[in-house]
Amino acid sequence: MGKKAILDIRESDLELNKLLLKQKTLKGEKRLKSLLAIKSGKFETRQELADFLGIHIRTLERWLVNYKDGGVEMMLTDKPKNKTSKIITPQIHKGLSQRVHDPNNPFLGYWDAQNWVEQEYGVVVKYQRIREYLIQHFKTKPKTPRKSHYKKDVEAEKAFLKTP
Repeated sequence: MGKKAILDIRESDLELNKLLLKQKTLKGEKRLKSLLAIKSGKFETRQELADFLGIHIRTLERWLVNYKDGGVEMMLTDKPKNKTSKIITPQIHKGLSQRVHDPNNPFLGYWDAQNWVEQEYGVVVKYQRIREYLIQHFKTKPKTPRKSHYKKDVEAEKAFLKTP
């Protein structure tokens, strides 16, 4: 027989329902529905509740541990997974940083960054990974306005701006 779905829930049904209406993600909704279901006593075991919510029992147990430790607030927050990249080393990060911030030789796109990393460091990085990395670490965008074109001739600009 599985473990009984018993938990001392401090919030009232009304509070939980108000929080449920404010949720913007499915994860948050499922977490609050699990508390409501435990409080109402609908399910005999945690396995039945997990099956009803469409989640693994270990996930439900992790949510309940978070609830016991810090209440509803901790249960609803997702901790970011800040793992260091195994593919993009600190050396590659430094090179990308220099190249991204170089106004004379910018990347022409994420595909250019992908090819550059492969040529310079011999590391094959998938397009989606390099794109996510550049957006996350350097706040890049697919199209960014630049002060001037990187191929522009400075002497030609001076000659154009001269008035006779």
